[in-house]
Parts: sequence; structure tokens; C-alpha cells
Amino acid sequence: MNNTTRNRTMLIDFYEFTMANGYFNSKLKDKTVYFDISFRKVPDEGGYAIFAGLGSMIKYIENFEFTEDDLQYLKNQNLFSDDFINYLRSFKFTGDIYCVKEGTVIFPYEPVLTVKANIVEAQLLETYLLLCFNHQSLIATKSSRIKRAAKGRVVLEMGARRAHGVSSANNGSRAAYIAGIDATSNTLADCLYGIPCSGTMAHSWVQMFDSEEEAFRKYVRTYPNNATLLVDTYDTLRSGIPNAIKVIKEELLPKNITNFAIRIDSGDLTYLSKEARKMLDEAGLTMCKIVVSNALDEYLIEALLNQGAPIDVFGVGERLVTAKSNPVLGGVYKLCAMENEDEITPKIKISDNPVKITIPHFKKLYRIYDKKTHKAKADLITIFDEKIDESKPLTIFDPEYTWKTQTFKEYIIKDIRETIYKDGKLVYKLPSLDQIREHTKKELSYLWDEVLRFDNPHKYYVDLSEKLWQTKLNLIKKMKKSL
Repeated sequence: MNNTTRNRTMLIDFYEFTMANGYFNSKLKDKTVYFDISFRKVPDEGGYAIFAGLGSMIKYIENFEFTEDDLQYLKNQNLFSDDFINYLRSFKFTGDIYCVKEGTVIFPYEPVLTVKANIVEAQLLETYLLLCFNHQSLIATKSSRIKRAAKGRVVLEMGARRAHGVSSANNGSRAAYIAGIDATSNTLADCLYGIPCSGTMAHSWVQMFDSEEEAFRKYVRTYPNNATLLVDTYDTLRSGIPNAIKVIKEELLPKNITNFAIRIDSGDLTYLSKEARKMLDEAGLTMCKIVVSNALDEYLIEALLNQGAPIDVFGVGERLVTAKSNPVLGGVYKLCAMENEDEITPKIKISDNPVKITIPHFKKLYRIYDKKTHKAKADLITIFDEKIDESKPLTIFDPEYTWKTQTFKEYIIKDIRETIYKDGKLVYKLPSLDQIREHTKKELSYLWDEVLRFDNPHKYYVDLSEKLWQTKLNLIKKMKKSL
């Protein structure tokens, strides 16, 4: 097997194998454990993140198996027992997975996904699950911010050529579409996922002809019904736009075609778009749209619109597909509980850095909505077997500042996680990409504007039940006392 066709199952951090082998040979392979996926900080100092990547996780688990080449590679390391390698030969995931729906708004420290499985299975899944979660959730979050900055205008994802590899380009396009981006330039993403694909022309097209006018004329004759003319190859205002106006009026208007645009890819986009709008309108081309690109992100888009730039479409590339301003989500996969004789024993990780102290136990994740406005008010994490009586007022408190409490009387509370796998069987029907996209749209509509703003967003509260908080506190005290 060559490197280009290597089994994706082997995308596993090597220490997962060494630990799994150790568990196996220590007679711990049948020990049932619980691992949570969560993250600690919203990118770009934002108020929320968007979960993406569940589809990729499911595809990976459904195809998780070791080939003979994989097993020979492990054998050649001279680190793993023959019994462990034979165990991997018939390996199959047999556990449970609980997760929020893809496209759900998520917040720091929440158990977005929980794996319940024997320790070997749970350990071997870690790398790929985190890879999917961290990358796709990051890009979905960035894309959501960019789309909101555009205030309803069309946004095209154009980042494939600057993505960090093939998978990053394709999965980035998918995550961006989930978050509301309208189309992609990535043709393969359309082939794979059915994402609307769109494109215009490059500067090389204009350079290939003897004149800019001839280049435009050839293009609109080839693509008369959706022509977008790139006007900044030579001089945007003195050459590009005048030639575009001339060609549009001579080639398209006589055919009653009114769907066309110009694109500006350099220079002062506010000034150039304003001047372009004046020139187009004076020529009677009020229907001509203005498309801009060139290293855009949510901050630049917001600034352009605040300055009154008459832009209709934004093409966003490298700063979206790489999440350039904050390129790491920082999701983690931590042991939170294990079973001993059918009883669940909570586990905790202690750290000198308080943000790295984990939340123990097998948990449920609830979202609390205002009954009148249907806006999300807070999230509540409880131990798995706690019951909430919606007929009674619900009081929650800040896990850090416990004197800060909030009581809800008219509320709706919803467990926002669903069972994805049960006893190794996929029991969840993954929605279509458009259904996931619609779910994301609804999720954002439940958030207050104060949470959505870019600068100093309101902190959305994620609280622990009193029972869970006390469990965490007791474990911390117990661990400190034993040191």
C-alpha cells in the first residue's frame, strides 16, 4: 500500500496505541470509561462557537478497521504484543456516543460529545474525533461571524488554494456552508456535498487577450447569463469599469440580460466600490452588482459597510478557510468517569491552571429557553441521572462566583444531546447538509444580540447543577488532600 492510499484509521496519535496496548495487557481492555469532548475558549474573543464535524466522525467510525498492512506496521515497531495486534485485527467500535446536533451553538466547558466505551476503543478514537471537532467547528464559527458581518449580503467561500491541505479545503467548504456561507469556489466540495459552486475569472483571462475589452467581450459571449467581469487587472476606474460598461451595454442589454456583475480584487475597496457604483449608475446599469475580494474577514467587511461601501457580494478566502485571526479551537478529549461493578465513578483532572480542571462524571447538557421569547438564557450541566421538574422554579449559579444566582420561572429546558451510537450501532440519522444549515440558522436566532456582537460580547452562562458542582469540589479536595 502506498502513502497516498494509506488507511485513514491509522490517523491516530502513536501514544494512543501504546496506551491501548498497555491497557490490553494490564487486563483493563473491558473497563468501561467515559470521555468528553469540550473546548475552553471561543475563538476571536467571540460569544459563541458552532459545532461541526459530526458527519466526518460518523464516516470514520463506520469505516474503522485495521488492514494487514496496518497490523504489520505495528508489529514492526516491536512495542506491541501479538495478542494486542490480533485483537486489532477484528476491532470494531461497540460503545455509545452522545452528541449535540451538528450546527448547534456551543460554549466553553460543555460536554459537546461523550464517548462511552471500553478504554481501548475510547482511546483509539481520540485523535480523529478531535481533528474533526477542532477544525470544522473552528471554520464554522469563523464563517458564521463573516456571514453576519455581511448583513444579509451574499458571501462566497474562495479559500481552497490557501487551505492547509486537501481535507482542510473540502471540510472547510462544508463547515462554511453549514454556518451560512452561500457558495464555494471549490468544485470538489460541490461534488462531495452538493454545496453551490460559483466562480468568475482570473486576471490571467484578461491578460491572455490583446485588450481588456476583447477579454470581457469573449467572456460574456461564452457566459452571457451570469457574467462577472474582473475590472482591476490594469486600472479599475480608467480602464476596467469603462470597458465593462461598454461590453455589457453592447453584448448583454440588447439580449435583455440583466444578471451581471463586476469584481474588484485590489485597492481601496470602499473608494473603488463607491466610484464604480457612480459610474455604473450613470451608465444606466443600476442592476449591475459589485463583487469584492482580497483578504477579507468579518472585521474588514464590517468596516467596509460602516463606511458605506455599496458592495453586493463578498468573496472570502484565506482568512476564512484558515481562520487566520485565531487558527486553533483547542478542543480536548478528557476522561470524566469510569464504571466499577456497574456503578459510575467520576474522574477529574487537576491543574495549577484552573481552566484546565475538568468537569467530572457522566453528564447531561441542558439549554434553558425563555418561554415567551424563546431566546436561550443559559446552559446547565447536570449529572446524568438528575431530574429537573419544569413545573418548579429553576435556580442556577455561576460555577466560579457561586454567590451569583439566577432563577427561572417561565422557562423551557431541553436536553440538547442525542444518542448517536448505541452498543456500537449507528442509531442517529444524519440530516442533510441543508437541514444542518437550517438548524444553525435557528440556533443563532435563539441568541441575544448581545451574545452575537463581535466586541465584548455578553457572557453566555454555562452553569453546573449544585450536585455536579459539589461532586467536582469534593474530588478536588480529595485529590489535594492525598498529595
